[in-house]
Amino acid sequence: MGTLFELPVTLPNHTQLPESDGTFVKNFQEHPQSILLTDAIAPILQHLHPDGQYCIGQDCGIYWRLTEPPERGAEAPDWFYVPNVPPTLDGQMRRSYVLWQEIVSPLIVLEFVSGSGQEERDRTPFAGKFWVYEQAIRVPFYGIYEVARGSLEIYHMLNGRYSLLPPNERGHYPIPPLQVELGIWQGCYKNVELPWLRWWDNEGNLLLTGEERAERAEQENLRLREQLRALGVDPETLL
Repeated sequence: MGTLFELPVTLPNHTQLPESDGTFVKNFQEHPQSILLTDAIAPILQHLHPDGQYCIGQDCGIYWRLTEPPERGAEAPDWFYVPNVPPTLDGQMRRSYVLWQEIVSPLIVLEFVSGSGQEERDRTPFAGKFWVYEQAIRVPFYGIYEVARGSLEIYHMLNGRYSLLPPNERGHYPIPPLQVELGIWQGCYKNVELPWLRWWDNEGNLLLTGEERAERAEQENLRLREQLRALGVDPETLL
């Protein structure tokens, strides 16, 4: 008979598990893409969580089973969001997200495809990303974003299985618990023109980053000043 794997008396937490498998980030686009998603949705999350009880992971490991070596029991989505959990644990930033410690699964995970997409669609039991997110971590929404093709697939958990969501009339994918839509936006971000993955509100308005909101406010201020001058009013006396 083979030797049985013995569970430790105390399960390891996020400080006792590897936070990296030693591999590099796949390309230069993934980091700004994650920042774009996090920055733009921040006001929505502050509204949904006035108590601040949520966390966002960017290329961080989600441990879902004990293995040897430990990192084989984790998946590291490029971006994920978990509602109703504290932003830190015991005053420390998480090194990873450990399901047997946290219990709450992410609401949505997003993978940014840099290759063929085979890895992200792999349904091999206990090994493939698709299977792990669907059957082990049981994430309600799973997104596969391919920047090279400018395409997005969103899967939603239905009766224990992922179902491919159709886009709405705007070509976006509603995420009802977040009160937002997810889709592809062709534009320039951080000096790079690409089909970026972005959020919209339920009415189809693009959710802006902090920098974009500041730029829009400045443009509105300049426009108002020009209108006042056209009326013969010195804007400095009013603004």
